[in-house]
Amino acid sequence: MSVHVADDHNGAADLPTLGGARGEALRFHEPVKLKGRKRFLQSLQRISSSPSLARLGRIPSSGYRAGGKASMSCVSLASSSSTYGQSYGNSYSSQTSVGFSTAPTSVAATPVPDAHPSDIQSRIRIVGQPLSAQAATIPVTAPLPTELRSVAKEIPLTVAPEVTNLNEDYFSKPILDVIPERKRRTIDFWDGMPYEIRIQILHYLQPWEVVRCSAVSRSWHKMCFDGQLWVNVDTHEYYRDISSTSLVKIMTTAGPFVRDLNLRGCAQLWERWASHGHAISNACRNLQNFSLEGCRIDRSSVHYFLLRNPRLVHINFCGVQAINNSAMKVIAQGCPLLKFLDVSWCNHVDAQGLHKVVQTCQKLKELKASETRGWNDKAFLLDLYKGNTLERLVIAHSDIDDEGLEVLLQGEDPEIDPLTDRAVVPPRKFRHLNLSRCHQLSDKGVKCLAHKVPQLAGLQVSNILSLTDDAFKYLFEDTPLLTHLDMEELEDITNSTLQCLARSRCASTLEHLNISYCENLGDTGMLPIIRRGQRLRSIDMDNTRISDLVLTEAAAQMRYRERSEPFGVPYWRDIDVVDLPPTRTVALHLTVYDCQNVTWTGIREIMCRNAESNRELIISLKCFYGYQDTVNEHMKRVKTGRLDSAQRLERKWAEYMIANEEAGVGGAGARRRRRRAREAAMVHADEEEGGPRAGRRRARSGGCVVM
Repeated sequence: MSVHVADDHNGAADLPTLGGARGEALRFHEPVKLKGRKRFLQSLQRISSSPSLARLGRIPSSGYRAGGKASMSCVSLASSSSTYGQSYGNSYSSQTSVGFSTAPTSVAATPVPDAHPSDIQSRIRIVGQPLSAQAATIPVTAPLPTELRSVAKEIPLTVAPEVTNLNEDYFSKPILDVIPERKRRTIDFWDGMPYEIRIQILHYLQPWEVVRCSAVSRSWHKMCFDGQLWVNVDTHEYYRDISSTSLVKIMTTAGPFVRDLNLRGCAQLWERWASHGHAISNACRNLQNFSLEGCRIDRSSVHYFLLRNPRLVHINFCGVQAINNSAMKVIAQGCPLLKFLDVSWCNHVDAQGLHKVVQTCQKLKELKASETRGWNDKAFLLDLYKGNTLERLVIAHSDIDDEGLEVLLQGEDPEIDPLTDRAVVPPRKFRHLNLSRCHQLSDKGVKCLAHKVPQLAGLQVSNILSLTDDAFKYLFEDTPLLTHLDMEELEDITNSTLQCLARSRCASTLEHLNISYCENLGDTGMLPIIRRGQRLRSIDMDNTRISDLVLTEAAAQMRYRERSEPFGVPYWRDIDVVDLPPTRTVALHLTVYDCQNVTWTGIREIMCRNAESNRELIISLKCFYGYQDTVNEHMKRVKTGRLDSAQRLERKWAEYMIANEEAGVGGAGARRRRRRAREAAMVHADEEEGGPRAGRRRARSGGCVVM
């Protein structure tokens, strides 16, 4: 058997020959153009003959010779009887091409690299063997791909090792099946949420935050100005940060839903009332609480508001200069359900306008009319007496006198009890009465309060200079519910008034006491109050004659309060107090500014008791400005639980004060300290002996001048 190799010349392949008898060239015929199903199968055969299918796990074409070079042609030249045995004229034969494509896309100008010696076997043919025998071993066509075959059971694919070692060209690169990335479906939870739930979520935002959210989009703008969000419009916390445009938008769009409208301090609406006043009043027709405190508004807008809201219960016009008696007339005609009215510091309102309100508003319970005039009108006061519905009356700095107060409390010409010499009248319902700075009042008028206000809880009679001890002699005995007492700047009252207060039933219920600038009050009156007042929470004693004894007694009473409530919850835990970590509570606030007899010794006593390890109740102290920084730092350490640090601060401060006193005994300031000590000793002696003595008295022998 002889074998020879066919060579390529000028880009054309020589035809194979067998021996010499059959050495003529094979003729190539133009292939028949296929259509339909046959054309589709031809395409599949061409795909199946690609060596890239071996990398994808496909079974190679049966017409592909293992060990041969890759070919894109699916035409077999082994048999002339095959329908697809012809090749394209411009392509190389799959048997004669050395590693290059013979597809129709190949052109003659494609460069052909030199064949590697290891690839010589792809161009060897056997001489002497019949051509029919070779055709029997070579498949005629390429089979269909595996995935298109109808097989019952999947057969594992195997690839010959020679195929993986083939040299790769552009057409033999593997084709990767790229799986497109699945896009995650975005869920718009906000748009898919029910509208009612979105409104409920916006309820948790502050009003100015809702206004800022309205700028997101049109849908948000519509939702943020929904009336369900603006049932209560209270601008006293953010009136500086909100514009007049936003306020008008809120009131016009959410007007029918608004129940409480508080425009306190909204001065920016001054220019808007003229242009939008009618629109706002037409929108807000269901108001129950209405406040214009400190606002600038025209009278016509106020009248429109009042006429269109007949269900008003609470009206606050404090400090509004546009309010006058005509507005009171509109209230009397259109607000029959009114219970609260505040016209304090309205200079154009007097008793004549208030009289109309009292006549028609039978449910009025609170009336605040500070700095108003006409409180000597007997007809007006008689209507208040006959109605007897007021529970809180604030007429500070008014012109009421003793006769007017008597008419208000007991009417005109009451029946007098011959045994007790008291007026027989029904008790008044006053719970809070503010008569501060009513300079026309005297002891005669305040005495009328005795036995007529049994439910009185708060009394303010500060800065009435003509009041003495006689005004309160019988008042405290018949007010067992008294909790707030303000007697500031009553210069003529003495310690006997405080002693009378300590003996009364209201001493155990008293919570707030103000005796500032009562320069005749001292330890003799305050010590019984401290001992009896177990519910005292604040005492203002600045500029009085109290000494360190009051501070020491107050510190001791805190320990007694802790022991007096061994079972149950103490009263100070369910009232307005400040809980401090971990278990300390500020139960008493003391104010002792400008008290000449209070020294650093009393301040140290308070600090020492606050820093004890087993204390639950502590005292907050406001004192001389030279000591206040140390007291604040000590209180800060006690609040945070650093008791060792607080005790160390109190110790160092005491050592510093002692060193300063010892250094200044004979130095600068010694004469001033001796004079203050002498005055303190004289004050204490005067209190014990019943009153001050004229002239200068000598210090007692046997006592220390400094202490």
